[in-house]
Order: sequence, then C-alpha cells, then structure tokens
Amino acid sequence: MTARHRTVPAIATALAAALFGSTPADALGDGGTGTRGRADGAALSASAHYSGIKVTRVSGPTGGRQSTVTSTDVNWKPPPCWYEPVFSPAELKNFAEHDGQGDAGLRDGWYGPELWTDHFRDGKDATTIFTEPSTVKGYKNYNLGKDGYFWRGVAPNVGTVDDTSLCSRLMFWVPAGHIPAVPKAPTPRTLAEYAYDQVKVPTTEVELKPNARSTVNVPTWAWLDRNDFKEVKVRAELPRTGLWAETTAKPVALHLEPGTGDATTFPASGDCAINDDGSIGTPYRTGDADRTPPCGVTYLRASDGTPYHLKASITWRISWRGSDGSGGDLPDGTFETARDVSVQEIQSVNR
Repeated sequence: MTARHRTVPAIATALAAALFGSTPADALGDGGTGTRGRADGAALSASAHYSGIKVTRVSGPTGGRQSTVTSTDVNWKPPPCWYEPVFSPAELKNFAEHDGQGDAGLRDGWYGPELWTDHFRDGKDATTIFTEPSTVKGYKNYNLGKDGYFWRGVAPNVGTVDDTSLCSRLMFWVPAGHIPAVPKAPTPRTLAEYAYDQVKVPTTEVELKPNARSTVNVPTWAWLDRNDFKEVKVRAELPRTGLWAETTAKPVALHLEPGTGDATTFPASGDCAINDDGSIGTPYRTGDADRTPPCGVTYLRASDGTPYHLKASITWRISWRGSDGSGGDLPDGTFETARDVSVQEIQSVNR
C-alpha cells in the first residue's frame, strides 16, 4: 500500500470527528454562506453552517422594520443538526476531479483530496469512529449511472453541538425519493423548527396616550392597530426530498411592564388579549381620560426626572404543518419593545 493510500483511514477518522455538514457554497444551486476548513497533516478542522433548506415568506407584513422572536421556553432549542442531500453523482465527480466550485482550497480543506478519489471514486473503504460499522465501504466512480444523492450532515451553529457524534457520518448514498433511515434524518418538524428562527415579525411600537408625558393617577392607554398586527407564515423546503413545512406565527397578546412597582396595569396581569378584529386594546378618544382602559397602565408616583422604562412584549403563538400531514405547536415567541415614560405630579388635567 502506498503512503497516499495509508492516509485515507486517518483522514476519514479526523473527518468523522470534525465534519458537521461542511459543504461548498452553492452545492445545491441555492447560494449560502459556504464553509472553510483546513488540513494539518492527518488532522482536519472545519467550520460549517450552510443548509440547502429554502425558506420563503407565504404571508404577513413585508414592509417596515422586522425582527425575529425569542422563545418563551428558555430550554427549547432548534435541532442542532440533520442530514441533507448535497451531490448527485455527476456533481460529486465534477467537484472532486475538476473543482466544480472554482476553489481548490475549499475542496481540499473539506475532505482532503485523497478521500474524494480513493473513497468515492476508487471504492476504497474508510475507517470512522462514530458510525456503525466502523469501516465504511467505498463507492465505484461516484455512483455514476445511479439515481440518487450523496447526503451529509448539517449543523447551522457548529459550536452549539454538544455531542460530536451527532450528524457525523461520512457522506453517504441515498436512492432518489428516499429519506435515509438514520438518526437525525430530516422530517417536516425539523424544517418547521429550523424555520422558527427565520420568522420575521414587524417591530411594532405600541401606541400610547398620552404619548410623551403621563400623569400620576391618570391612566395611560395602550393599543396596537390590527393593520400592523397580522400573522406571519413562512415555508421551509428541503430540495430533492419532497419535504416541506409551514411555520405560522400568530399574534395573541400584549404584555405590559410599567418599569416600576408604583403602577397599576390593566388588566391586572398586564396581559392584553387580542380583539376579534385582530387589534389589541382600544385607541384613546377625547373624553376617555377618566375611564379605565382595557389595556394600559396608571402610574402612582412621579418619575422625578428619570423616566420609567415601559416594556411592551408581544406574544406570538407558533404552529406548523408538514408535507406528510403532521403538525402541531412550537414554543410561543415574544418580541419586546420599550418606551421611556415621564410621569408628572399633577392630580387632574384637561384633555
């Protein structure tokens, strides 16, 4: 055996420990952030977070400022990794032998040139430390002539993957129209959870009356207009699998935190429910100064030169449905805004 062939098991072993979905940018023709890696002797290091999942907005506001939501469940996390199809046989041959992406450093840093040709072209077995069996049978000429794809692991946030054995299988073959029967194979729920962080909601500011300055013992009304407060739906699809999921964020409530204990919220819980027409609260109208607002706050002490920091967090109920008829709920998400409120010591005013 030549020295070149002896390096294959070492490279494959290092790869299994380090490879969490390294893939060339545009490998699926969809663009992306790509990856970079380097080989130091037999050791391989790689950083990878590109996914071929396509996320598109189905409905919801498209203009103005938008942001993601924060899960109300502090223990919930999106899936750390999964497997995806990345190369057809022809694409793999083009990349391995002709550097189809135009970056030899990317190709060599991902696997190492010996592994591309020895394992995927010349049929030589590779040794891994995380897969069973530990010896992975090689392929003949990249499986040219067969209908299917080579799959690899994807970890959008490599640094958050606690178990290095997750999604670390050496790139493997799956016939077209099939989902591999392996742990961490993608499902519609995987796509729905991935799309959770892709849901963009409007950074809606709560309307307040009075707006600039409130008065001790006089209610401040708060509301959100229905035109700015609509559900958002995104669709996540994994090409070459037939899998898709739609994740929907529906606004359901506004929660007020006055920024001081010397205040009363309306309702007492500070949770203002959504109205039948999609709005929250009721806009202030002339003559409402002495009425109790359905959503608002009354400050009981003046701010004395330092404004109170009023926080308004909007709760979005997250649900999903998938291509196989599955569906359900994901943790609620919140988006928080804040306003500085100055409160003056005047017992009655005319408005």
